[in-house]
Amino acid sequence: MSILSTNTTEMKAIVVKPNLIERLEALDQMATQMAARYGLTLLSISMGIVFLWFGALKLDMGLSPAEPLIRETISFLPMKFFLPVLAVWEMVIGLGFLTGKFKRATILLLLAQMGGAMSPIILAPDRIFNTFPYSFTLEGQYVVKDIILISVGIVIWATVRGGGLSSKPVKK
Repeated sequence: MSILSTNTTEMKAIVVKPNLIERLEALDQMATQMAARYGLTLLSISMGIVFLWFGALKLDMGLSPAEPLIRETISFLPMKFFLPVLAVWEMVIGLGFLTGKFKRATILLLLAQMGGAMSPIILAPDRIFNTFPYSFTLEGQYVVKDIILISVGIVIWATVRGGGLSSKPVKK
């Protein structure tokens, strides 16, 4: 940063080093701009990986750690049919996020799948809570964390018409 100083008829520049707060502010602005530029892409990639991977695990009976909970919660459906359908469904969601194609359909598939993923809270609460309503089992934590996946889906949904994230302050 330079400041112009006037001394009689002569002008000279005085160089002033930015202080620590100014440097931190510049670093914060740069990091915020990078987060706005790449955040949605990283969310989509991470969602794609999670759904593709977890879906693939369900293709091989007994490999998914979620399978026992699914079997108990959705006991009214034949697992030989339901688990492969669920696996492919999740993998399609994953591919939708990874490719960025058919975003609306991908989000709708996600929200419908999340309804099923959250169903053990109602259909098998004894598998979800140690003490209702605040102490979760490990399976309960697995189910409740899906709130984050739903939220990510909603954030991505908000951009399907070409919107994005911005690092610029909102003017009121």
